[in-house]
Amino acid sequence: MTKTELKQSIGFITATAIVVGTVIGSGIFMKPAVVIEATGNSTFALLAWIIGGIITLASGLTIAEVSSKIPETGGLYVYIEKVYGKFWGFLCGWVQIIIYGPAVIGALGLYFGTLFAGIFSLPKESELWIGIMAVLFLSVVNMLGSQFGGIVQSVLTAAKLLPIFLIIVFGVVKGNVPIFGMDSGSSQAINFGAAVLATLWAYDGWMNVGFVAGEMKNPAKTLPKAIITGILIVMFAYVAVNVALLHVLRADDIVALGPNAASEAATILFGSFGGKLIAIGILISIFGCLNGKVLTFPRMPLAMAIDGLFPLARYFSRIHPKWRTPVLATFMQITIAIIMMLLGNADRLTDIAIFSVFLFYGFAFYAVFLLRKSLPSNEQLYRVPFYPFTPIVAIVGTAYIIISTALHAPLDTFLSIVVTISGIPVYYIVTKKRQG
Repeated sequence: MTKTELKQSIGFITATAIVVGTVIGSGIFMKPAVVIEATGNSTFALLAWIIGGIITLASGLTIAEVSSKIPETGGLYVYIEKVYGKFWGFLCGWVQIIIYGPAVIGALGLYFGTLFAGIFSLPKESELWIGIMAVLFLSVVNMLGSQFGGIVQSVLTAAKLLPIFLIIVFGVVKGNVPIFGMDSGSSQAINFGAAVLATLWAYDGWMNVGFVAGEMKNPAKTLPKAIITGILIVMFAYVAVNVALLHVLRADDIVALGPNAASEAATILFGSFGGKLIAIGILISIFGCLNGKVLTFPRMPLAMAIDGLFPLARYFSRIHPKWRTPVLATFMQITIAIIMMLLGNADRLTDIAIFSVFLFYGFAFYAVFLLRKSLPSNEQLYRVPFYPFTPIVAIVGTAYIIISTALHAPLDTFLSIVVTISGIPVYYIVTKKRQG
């Protein structure tokens, strides 16, 4: 089985929708209060969102060149494996398969179930099962073919952007609260670094489109365009929503309302129906984000299994003869995700995974320097602008995340390192079997 057997059905629009859909989930509605409280001021809060966007854009511009030179299914794992070797590629993939992917899918499923039950006044004990059913439903949709998952992603991305668009337009036009210079009203110590860190969590997910590069039409051109376009859309949406919220609600009110700030702003703008509309919009947003993860994450074990670098590779490398999708790889990822949902520790596992995956992000950003030396120049392929400044910004931003996480969550840092190291004996067992 080879990666070329995957059906190449994903175009620029769907690829861009995957970027936007996997990034914009709940963070755009949940993080404004956290950022304002950490900065202590509405002006600095907006600056934090802009800086987070700049770091993310620099990261996307850098990875776009790497992806144009390595346009294969597998995303980050393939980039690390091709540049640094199979050992480091395996560890990168191991972390994403065992913790990062399933934990994010599980967490989004739980968020969806909680919000769904709240909107429709269902019993609290139904939240978990609603979340599991949402995960299972999207798994079946994506198993039936990447074009179906792609269609769902495009529709949900358009649907989730509608309430965001309404908040931005009506918030800017009808709001009358001064946007700049408002105090947060919080007694918490000002920590601008923590604010930028919060925005970067909200921006995370854009690299996942690389998981389906092998299923794209002309990936060397489509993938870079999708990454850059998607990040620009997300950056505009994040900054604009925060501007609109600050024009409708005072900074201290946003901090006090927390995750409910967007719904409160919508109620002020559109009446009681508006609050319900935005709650449904957030629900659609999470559902679309979840679909993007279910579509992209199983391509990681698929890529590793095809390379013979994953346990039971001959099974997980199989593509369904009719649907042309990695059914067994998807089933494995969803099984781990549901187990995590049943344990109820998805948020903690996601935090641990993010630290580990950002370690490999840094390696991927540095890879652009190595690839320019090792591969012949091709002017037809995308090249990162403002080289080498742009990759340096991406690397510095990654170092900042790693250091901040280590200082603020030493236990999570330790556990993520343990998970990474646990892959070492697995790697040697798998490679020994291959050699035997």
